Amino acid sequence: MSGPIAERAAPLPRFRAPAGLAGRAPLPWALSLAVALGLAGAALWLSGQPGGSRLALALTFGALFGFVLQRARFCFYCQWRDFLVEGDPRGLLGILAALAAGLAGYAVVLGAWMPDPSGTRLPPDAHIGPVGPVLVLAGAVFGAGMAVSGSCISAHLYRLGEGSPTAPFALLGTGLGFVLGFATWNPLYLASVSEAPVVWLPRHLGYAGSLALGLALLAALAWPLLRRLRALPRAETGERRIEAGFGSVFAGRWPVWLGGLAVGAIGTLAYLRIGPLGVTAEIGGRARQAAGSFGLLPARLEGLDTFRGCATAVRDAVLTPNGLFVGGLVLASFAAALAAGQFRPARPRPGHVARGLLGGALLGWGAMTGLGCSVGTLLSGIMAGALSGWVFGIAMFAGAGATLWLGRRTGLLA
Repeated sequence: MSGPIAERAAPLPRFRAPAGLAGRAPLPWALSLAVALGLAGAALWLSGQPGGSRLALALTFGALFGFVLQRARFCFYCQWRDFLVEGDPRGLLGILAALAAGLAGYAVVLGAWMPDPSGTRLPPDAHIGPVGPVLVLAGAVFGAGMAVSGSCISAHLYRLGEGSPTAPFALLGTGLGFVLGFATWNPLYLASVSEAPVVWLPRHLGYAGSLALGLALLAALAWPLLRRLRALPRAETGERRIEAGFGSVFAGRWPVWLGGLAVGAIGTLAYLRIGPLGVTAEIGGRARQAAGSFGLLPARLEGLDTFRGCATAVRDAVLTPNGLFVGGLVLASFAAALAAGQFRPARPRPGHVARGLLGGALLGWGAMTGLGCSVGTLLSGIMAGALSGWVFGIAMFAGAGATLWLGRRTGLLA
């Protein structure tokens, strides 16, 4: 790659209400409305099919998630980079708000499903994985992939809806990274993962103790960020004021804390109705299917399908819950970008292609080996009380920070 390429979010334009009552709506608003109606129609059609209610809910939750991500610019790497480079703590506070809301929501759901967490059972489908050196390595590599490509996987998906020139190559690279992860899985599993403990905090502390510990850790992380926020000039700390009502929802950027609370609420409701939030199961499953058809997979993937997390089983069905979730995410972010005037497709340059493919490959390897990404392993894992979520998150942010530092020192990353 020839030099640094930074894909930064452009300032949002001031909201201008569509001329729906006084005249004809502009084309972007019409297209945005058409996409939204199409998503609603698809969800209604799916709900009327035999066994289609789960698919309809997956599409609906994916659309809500994509809309929130795009409106709040919710991206794990971008928020971390803003803090490291610009000293702006608001994005990280939004992530902590999402985790706090999800922790409380999951505690209620899990307490109703499994009143006694002290047994040997784990909650259904929760992203609770093994904790060991391989998880740390996976998190660090995933973080490096975020820094190289410019986003985490979920952010690449919503930026795909904005016309990002990097996102398509990063997602392609993610699929290739999954194939590399499958190729290296057996040695890592036999050397470490098979003996690594699976630690679910409520089993040892109870729901109340686990929730109290989680919230205390989040408060400890938030305290220096809040002090940093108060130390910034008032002009920097104030959220951009946007018009009330319609424009504040569809045109102005949401405060990051509001986006975080919405993410936590969606995560809880999604787990209650369809399963934990995650965006890599479909990517990994399709990559596994394609690699298997070309004979690129080991004859046996030891123990992989016995772990909780973003399952990468071969997809036989055309429509799957996670596939519809991801599709709803991309389409809703596209509609939201159109409405806000942020759909700005650009011609990819060689740097976009190189960073996307290389960073995506790192993202895919880290997500496959870590049994999920920043949404599945970190977000859904921490919400469920999994120690693996905290370990992956620490390694991920460390890997992203170290790669960003090295990239800026060498001039390869902006």
